[in-house]
Amino acid sequence: MGNRVVVTAADLISPLGTCIDRVVENIRKDRTFFARTEFDPSVSAAGVSDFEIKNSTGRNKNLRYLNRGASLAVATALNVLGQSCLNHSERARAGLFCAAGPNLDISGEIPRIENKAMPEKELPALWMLRFLPNTASSMIAQLGGIHGENLTVGTACSASLQAIGEAFRKVRDGYLALALAGGGDSRLNPGGILAYTKARALRVETSAPPDCYPIFDQRRDGFLPGEGGAFVLLESLDHARQRKANILGEILGYGCSLDGHAMTAPDVQAKQPEKAVRKALDDAGTTPADIDTVCAHGTGTPLNDDMESSLISRVFAQSLPSVIALKSWIGHLASACGAVELAILLGLLQTGLLPAIRNLERPISDKVRFVAQNHQSSSAQAVIQNFGFGGQNAALVVAPWK
Repeated sequence: MGNRVVVTAADLISPLGTCIDRVVENIRKDRTFFARTEFDPSVSAAGVSDFEIKNSTGRNKNLRYLNRGASLAVATALNVLGQSCLNHSERARAGLFCAAGPNLDISGEIPRIENKAMPEKELPALWMLRFLPNTASSMIAQLGGIHGENLTVGTACSASLQAIGEAFRKVRDGYLALALAGGGDSRLNPGGILAYTKARALRVETSAPPDCYPIFDQRRDGFLPGEGGAFVLLESLDHARQRKANILGEILGYGCSLDGHAMTAPDVQAKQPEKAVRKALDDAGTTPADIDTVCAHGTGTPLNDDMESSLISRVFAQSLPSVIALKSWIGHLASACGAVELAILLGLLQTGLLPAIRNLERPISDKVRFVAQNHQSSSAQAVIQNFGFGGQNAALVVAPWK
C-alpha cells in the first residue's frame, strides 16, 4: 500500500482562459475563441491571446531560448509554485516531470544558412536550446529552485498525462514527497500547420464557422489545433496535511501502453489503448462501474474517434458513464492536452458541471453515453485518457477531494 497522492495546486494557460475558474465559467456560458489562422485561412485554431511570459518569470536573459510551447510550460509551472506556498527546502526536494513537444516553427526559428555560415547578426550563441526538449525543465528548475528526481517526456499527445502519471508513481511509491508535473505546447505556426495538413490530420474547411468543430460526430473530419500549458503539484497526503495545503483532488491510478502498430494511425481494434485504461483502473483498485465520467481524448479525427468510442463501449459496457470531450472547447493542445484537460477536469469535478461535446448532432455510436448538453452532475471518480502518434496510450483515474 503506497502513499495516497493528492493535487494541491494547479494552473493553466489555455485558449479558454488563464485560470481554472475562468475556463469553467466560459464553458458554462458556451464561449469559445476559435479563429482562422493568418497563414492558412482554411485552418481554424485555438490560440492563447495576450500571453507574456515575463508576467510569470520577470526579466531573464534566457527567455530568448524558450520556444512558445516551452514558454507556456515555464509560465504555468512557476504559477503553480507561486500558488503552492512551498518554502525553499520543500521546493528543493520536489521532483519535476515535464512534457515537451517538437518545435515545428521551422520558418520562424531556423536561420538562413549560406556557405556554412549564418548571416543573422542577432542569432543567439545558444540558439539550439530552442529545439532541445529539456530546455523548459532547465528553466523551471533554475527559477523555481527544483532539484529532485525528474523526467522530460516526449510521447506526443499523451506526453503530459504520462508526465503526471510518472510523477504520481514516484510520490505514491515513496521516492518523492512532492512533484511538479505538466507541460506546454504550441504548433500554431506555418511549420506546424503545414506538418499536420500534410498528414491530413487537421480539420480543413472554408465555409463553416471556425467554432464548428465536431467530435464523436458523423461529420468529424480532423482536429482543430490549439496551444497552451498546465502544471499540477502532486504531494503525498501526509505531506500535504503536514503543511496544511489546500487539496483540489486525488490521483488514484495510472496506466500506459504502446500500440506497436503504426507511426500515426491507432489500432482500430484498440487493444493496447484498452489495456492502458484497464491498467489505470486496476492501479486505482476500482472497477468500470465506479467511474462516473470519462474525459475522452476525442480529437475529431475519423480514426481516433472510431477507436476510442469502440474502447469506451467495451470497457464501460455495463455502467455507461458520461463521456465528455474538452477539445471541443479548447482545440487539440498536442503534448500539453493531458495536463490542461486534467486541470479543467479538476475544476469541473469541484463544481459538478458536465460540459457538452460541442457540435454533437449525429453521434457515431449509440453504445456510448456522450454528453450533449451542459448540466450539473456529481462525479465520484473520473478517467482521463490520451492517445498519441507512435501508438502512445495513457490513462489516469482521478477523484474530487471531499
